[in-house]
Order: sequence, then C-alpha cells, then structure tokens
Amino acid sequence: MHIEDGSWHTLTGEDIAQRLETSAQSGLSPGEAARRLARFGPNALQEKRVRSPWRMLLDQFTDFMIIVLIAAAIISGIVGDAGDTIAIIVIVILNAVIGFVQEYRAERAMAALKRMAEAGAHVLRAGKAETVNVSELVPGDVVLLEAGNVVPADLRIIETARLKIDESALTGESVAVEKQTRALDIAALPLGDRTCLAYKGTIVTYGRARGLVVATGMNSELGKIAALLNESGESRTPMQKRLARLGKRLAIAALAICVLVFVVGVLRGEPLLLMFMTALSLAVAAIPSALPAVVTISLALGAHKMVRQHALIRRLPAVEALGSVTFICSDKTGTLTQNKMHVTAIYADGEPSDPLQGKTKAEPWATLYRALALSNDAHLDRHNKPHGEPTEAALLHAALAAGCNKTALENEAPRLLELPFDSERKRMTTFHGMDGDIVAYTKGSPESVLPCCERVLMSDGERSIDRAALLRQAETMAAGGLRVLAIAYRHWLELPENGLAGELESGLVFLGFAGLIDPPRSEAREAVLQCKSAGITPVIITGDHPATARAIARELGVLAGGDGRVMTGVELARLDQAALEGEVGQVRVYARVDPAQKIKIVRALQDKGEVVAMTGDGVNDAPALKAADIGVAMGRGGTDVAREAAHMVLLDDNFATIVHAVRHGRRLYDNIRKFIRYGITTNSAEIWTIFLAPFLGLPIPLLPIQILWVNLVTDGLPGLALAAEPAERGIMRRPPRPLQESIFAHGMWQHMIWVGLLMAGMCLLVQAWALHSGSAHWQTMVFTVLTLSQLAHVMAIRSEKESLLSIGFFSNRAMAATIFVTFVLQMATIYVPALNPVFRTQPLSAGELALCLVFSSVVFFAVEIEKWLVRRGMLYRAPAS
Repeated sequence: MHIEDGSWHTLTGEDIAQRLETSAQSGLSPGEAARRLARFGPNALQEKRVRSPWRMLLDQFTDFMIIVLIAAAIISGIVGDAGDTIAIIVIVILNAVIGFVQEYRAERAMAALKRMAEAGAHVLRAGKAETVNVSELVPGDVVLLEAGNVVPADLRIIETARLKIDESALTGESVAVEKQTRALDIAALPLGDRTCLAYKGTIVTYGRARGLVVATGMNSELGKIAALLNESGESRTPMQKRLARLGKRLAIAALAICVLVFVVGVLRGEPLLLMFMTALSLAVAAIPSALPAVVTISLALGAHKMVRQHALIRRLPAVEALGSVTFICSDKTGTLTQNKMHVTAIYADGEPSDPLQGKTKAEPWATLYRALALSNDAHLDRHNKPHGEPTEAALLHAALAAGCNKTALENEAPRLLELPFDSERKRMTTFHGMDGDIVAYTKGSPESVLPCCERVLMSDGERSIDRAALLRQAETMAAGGLRVLAIAYRHWLELPENGLAGELESGLVFLGFAGLIDPPRSEAREAVLQCKSAGITPVIITGDHPATARAIARELGVLAGGDGRVMTGVELARLDQAALEGEVGQVRVYARVDPAQKIKIVRALQDKGEVVAMTGDGVNDAPALKAADIGVAMGRGGTDVAREAAHMVLLDDNFATIVHAVRHGRRLYDNIRKFIRYGITTNSAEIWTIFLAPFLGLPIPLLPIQILWVNLVTDGLPGLALAAEPAERGIMRRPPRPLQESIFAHGMWQHMIWVGLLMAGMCLLVQAWALHSGSAHWQTMVFTVLTLSQLAHVMAIRSEKESLLSIGFFSNRAMAATIFVTFVLQMATIYVPALNPVFRTQPLSAGELALCLVFSSVVFFAVEIEKWLVRRGMLYRAPAS
C-alpha cells in the first residue's frame, strides 16, 4: 500500500482504489479503518515532545534561587542544626508540589481544549457518511470535501464539482487551483501541477469533491516539510509579557534588599550563616517569579471552564481581551435566530400563497416546487426527513409537502452539472437531464437572480418580466421579517461546456419567491440588553435583505428608537475607509454584505479605537476573523477555515454565548488582578518587615524556616482560592476595560504599597511591644501577625469595591475552607509541642494571641475603609475621558 515514487497522480481512481483495497463507493469498514489506524498511526504532524508529569515536577526545582536555598540548607545542616535543614527542604518540596499540581491541571486543561478544537473530516465508512476526527483518517478512506474545508489528508480526487483549492501553504501560489479527476501522464510533476491530487492543510475555496486518502500524517506532503512549518508553541499573552517584565524588575529590587538585609545583619553582629539563610529564604519567598505562570494557569483553567458555557477558546490571549470588547458584530442566521427555517410564503403567478394551501400541480407552482427539490443540497433520510443546511432543508421540506420527493425526482432527472453557491454571485444553479432535455434551476437572492431573468412563467405561459415590481414584492415580504429567495429556470438543448457563471446563468425564466422565517432565539433579546448595559454595542451583519434585517434588529432591540441605522453592502462599497470610519459608529445593521466587506468594517471600528468581536462561518470570513480582536467561529455550521482563523468557537452557534464569554472573561481578569494584588502586597510585607527592623533597632524578626512557612501557607492555597471567586456585582453594568489599560490601574499599585507597609508596621509594632514588655515570645508573635494579616488581607480583597459583609464570607466556599485550614495550620505551629522546635516557636498566652488577632485584623478594617472610600468616589477616581 505504498508507491515509492509517490506518483499517485499517474493512476486512475479505479487503480488506486484497487491498490488501497478500498471501495470508492462505500469506503472502508469501521473494523478495517481501526486496523489501518493501528498500522499507519494517527493522521497528525509530530509535535515537540510533551513534558511528562515527572519532568513537570522536576522543573519546579530548576529555579536558581531554589537550588541555592537547598544547597545552603544542606551546608547549614552539616555545620549546624540538621532539623532546620530537613524542615526547609520539606517546605520547598511542598511548595513544588503545589506548583506542580497547578501546572499539571493547566496542561491537562489545554490538552483537552486542543482535542476539542481538532477538526472533523466527512468520510464514507461502510457506505454511510459520518464525521470523524482528522487524526483518525487512514489510507483508503473516502473523504467528502466542500467549500470551507481544510483538506484533512493527501487525497486522489475521484469525483469533483468545480473544485478549487488554495494551495498557497504548500506551493506559495496565491491563485486557487481548479482540480479534475483525470490521471496525468508525467510522474515528475511539481506539486502545484498535480491537478488530480489535494494536499493536507490546503483549503477548499469552491465546489465539492470526493477523494481517496493516499497519505496521512508525516507521510503527507505537508508532513514531509513539517520541520519547516513547526510552530514554536503558544505565544504568551500581553498580560504575561507585561508581568514577566514586571517580575524581573521586582526580582532585582527584592535581591538588592535581600543583599542589604544580609550586609546590615552581619555588620550588627548576627551569625553569618543565619543571615545568609535569612536573606536567601526572603529572596525565594519574595521574588514574584511565578507571576507569568500564575496567569497562564488561570487563563488555561478559565478557558477550560468556558467550554461548559459552550465557548471553546482556541488562543489564550482571547480570554484576556474579552473584557475589553466594545463592539460585537454578529451574523444573524443561527446566532441571533434559531436557525430553524421553514417556508411560510410562496409568491408565484403574481400572487402570494400559503405553501401548504396553494396550488401545487398547475404551473408555475409545479416547476417551482420541482426546482426547490432538485436544486438543493439537503437530503432525505429513510423516513423522508430533510437533513442539511437549514435553509436547504426548509426548502426541501416545502417541496416534499407539495408532493415533490427529491429522491424520486433525482431518478427521473439526475444532476449533471452544478454551479455551487458563493458569496459573490449569491446564487446557485444545477443542471438536470429530463426526457432528453436539459433543465437548469437557479435560486438565490432576488437582487442576484432577477437581473439574470428575461421572462416570467405565469399560469397562462411565459410573459415579459417587470423586475422593478418583483423587487418591490420581495421588499414587502422581507419587511415582514422573511428571508426571500428567488427561483428561476432555463431549458438547454444540450449540457453546456464549462463556461463562466454569468453565461450559464443568463436568459432565465422567473418562477417565484420563497419566503422563509427564522424566529429569533428566546435568549437573544436579553443578551442584547446585557451587551448594552455592559457598554458593548451589538451589530448585526447579514447577507439578508435590508428589510428582513431591520425587522429582526428591531425585534431584538439592536435597533431601538432612533439608535443606529442600516447600511447595505452596496452603500458600504461606495465608501472609502476614511468615510466609513465617520459612519461606522452609528451603523447597527449591515445587510446584503459580502464576507470580504467584514474586514473593512473591523478595520474601521479598530481605527476608531474600538475592540471588536466578529463572528463568521465561511471561507471568506477568515481574514475578518483573524483581523478582529476576538474572531468567533461557529462550531456547528462553520467551516474548518473559519474555525482555524478564529480565537474562539461557539459550540452552540448562539449570540448569548458570546455575552456569557465576555462576562466570564471579565471575571477571570478581575480574579487575576486580585491574585496579583494579593501576591505582591504580601511579598512586599515580608520584605519590609525584615528590611526595616534593623533600622528601627530591632533584631531580625523572622527565621528562614518561618519565612518559607508563611510563603507556603499564605501564597499557595489562598491565591488558588481567589481564582474561584464569583463575578463582581454589576460586572456587566460597567464599561469595557481599555485594551491598553495597565493591570495595576484603579489604585492597585497604591494599594500594594500602603497595605504592604501597613502589614510590616503591624508586625514591627507587635515585635517592639513584646520586646519592651519583656516577652520571650516576640518572634512567635511577629510570625503569627504576619501570617494572619495576610489572611485578613485576602478576605478583604475578594471584591475590589464591595464589603465582605455584603458579599458574604461563604460565597466562595474554597476561600472559606482555605482560610480555616491555614489558620488551623498556623495555630498548630504554635501549640503542637512537636512543631515548636521545628518552627522555633513557643505557645502564646491567651492575651498574646488576642493581641496578635487585633493587630492582624487592622489590615482587614483598613482595606474595608479603602473600599468604602472607593464606593463613595473619594479614592482612585478614573480621569474624565
């Protein structure tokens, strides 16, 4: 099952089917496909090796400061107390385990997202059409291609309907190549000239085809050059890059302070080894090296949770950008509407009629319903139920109700040739053989079909056509919210040779209009209102008639009162980019728009400073999806190309899901801000406490083991619990966050400075009091105040504005449990006798513990006062825009 010279293009389809031991009509059996999958392996390009869990765990110890700390602890144990060494190493290991668990969960979440994002391929297995994952394709499979598909493997084309493929990814040729089924004579042809082959990774831009898989995975032409195409991995988000830069600056500052702490301590006569271990422990605890990793983990786990809301994130930066979206440009059909089309009106013979009660046997209705059945890509199952694209299925259902069964009609009038629908022509045509005659049926938008018509079929025969009157009739139907399609036909003496669409779709006879209705989704109006209250402008972009689009927009609240206007594709085409930028802020509906015009809309909005989410499902939507800040593809009805270009995929094709995703994105960003606020504040408190003590004439407040313990119990678990914090009240009633806004905006950096100093002040105050009163427990009291004040801080910052009393202590059960567990662990280090020598602590009296609780609670009440001032508008007010 292998040809050494790779000359599949020189063999006929029958020869290849024979060599691959398959059937071009029915494909492989499921059992044979499974055996070949085991033999040839998955149809996937080899990626760089995924890190194993063991490697992930070992990587937790590769940080330079961690290695130095472990080495120093071992030396300390040799020359001093081995107990300290064991305790320090245990805490470092526990810290590493927490880091490993977080990273492993994030890796699993990202792997699950990649599996979900994997494209499907339409194949014939045992004579039945089904969709399988691309990785499950094997040589000998029969693959069905249509416009918008990414070719899933190297194929030998055996059947085609005007198939064109963009092979620029392989050959660099920007013009789509028209494919055919004939075997070629020359074996040593360049890839671009092998016109009967389709290659993995290339894009079907037009037509349909059937092909036999001849090579998969690394054996495909794309696989052979995979090393050149190997991607370097997921790029970091803007937030990760900013935090990485910040982390380096903070690390330098923290190291400088640690060096200063060491020097000052030695000059004061403190033991050299103790000061070295103290400075090193402080560096490990205080340097925020994990900030970018925390963001990655939060984004990955957040993206995984968004799948439950039917939003599949393909690129992590999208999660970050969701909270900044100011315009959502959405398709109408299937996204704002139910995508459950049904024909409610037929216009023929100069009068409208109900499709179920009108005439069906007389002309022009008989020919019109025959056209609806034959010029149709939907199909009937064995129960005569239509399946396929919703519009096609609705037309087929109407034809069936009128007595035109497609299966029976195709036996009498088989399809001989077709001109598939495309967004430029806005129509499709099929040619059928009928009693020695050739009949072509055309359907599409009234504006595209009527100019091709020269006559109209009436009950008494053909008459001259009044296009203006028919366009007015189409406008009337569209104003009632109907999607209107025009149907026409033409007789040919013989099947025309391949010619231009304009020639083959001329001289038509108009038959009538079909009016379809697609009811709005029940949740769409509420989602539109949520958008508006969140400062997001919803915009409808549709290929439908302006009157239809206007009616739906008014029903959904997109057009409310005098808010916004409707612009057609023709009007849009007349405007240059500068003129469009002057109009784009007021337009709420774009009708009869080509997918190619979407990118013009995106750029105009972006030039005005807007952050744009754009939906799309077709091949031509891909450039606009890439250009948008958030490209949103349809998971059910979208093409492979659109999904590949998008940042996010709607698994339910629902507009409300975009709004849910925006809400989740805002919540996730808020929680990352809370984690950073908490982490940097508490780290700075540890630094200030140890740094300022010598200058105030106080001894070193904390031992290395105590510093590492505080870092373990207060950095790890509470920080993780913040990720589970519910959304802030009114999260969808505040304006979008500017894309370039600093993550430290709205008083966050001021908060980190003053709260860090306040925590340190409370620790040093209790140390001074204890020393002054002659208490031998002063170090245990500082240790306790620092730990508990950090717990008080994390409780207070659960909301940026709301009081803890109003949101409720148990509204985040994970946080409540974490605070309880951390408090119990801290008390254990004080009151469990076996732990006293490990942590160098002594049991506190009731009065001393009460004093520690009072001093640490000062932080909580101070932050609550800060939030009260923010709510009153007296603090951190944003500058007027």
